[in-house]
Amino acid sequence: MGKKSFNEWINNEIENIVPSGLLDTLDRERPYDGQLWTDTGERGRTEIRGITFRDLRDCFIRACFNSSSLDPKDYPKSVYDLDWENIDIIAVEQNMSCWVEKYMGIFPNVPELTVKETLEQSPLLEIPEDVENPFDEEVSNG
Repeated sequence: MGKKSFNEWINNEIENIVPSGLLDTLDRERPYDGQLWTDTGERGRTEIRGITFRDLRDCFIRACFNSSSLDPKDYPKSVYDLDWENIDIIAVEQNMSCWVEKYMGIFPNVPELTVKETLEQSPLLEIPEDVENPFDEEVSNG
């Protein structure tokens, strides 16, 4: 039996670290146990205050454009004209959170961390033996 695909394995690991499924959003009592500086960690505990629903919509639209990787001078007229095949929806969510913080006047809303704390909060992934390692060839030819 062959090894598992690296892409499938890494996608599963990322989903475990930063869940993006609908079921994950249904439990409002789930812990804020992500990395401190993320929306699933301590940063995510912040209650949104002082912005309107229109502001929230505007933050979303700005985040869509920011996540497009386009230079602002190349932005299309409408969000519908963005190249959605090449936009990471989690990048939109992260950019939207930053815009909400800017509207609230609290950006960047991240705790000050030492290098040690940052490293402790960063996941270290080791590729299991039963997964294709795309880096093996690069290392051996290096």
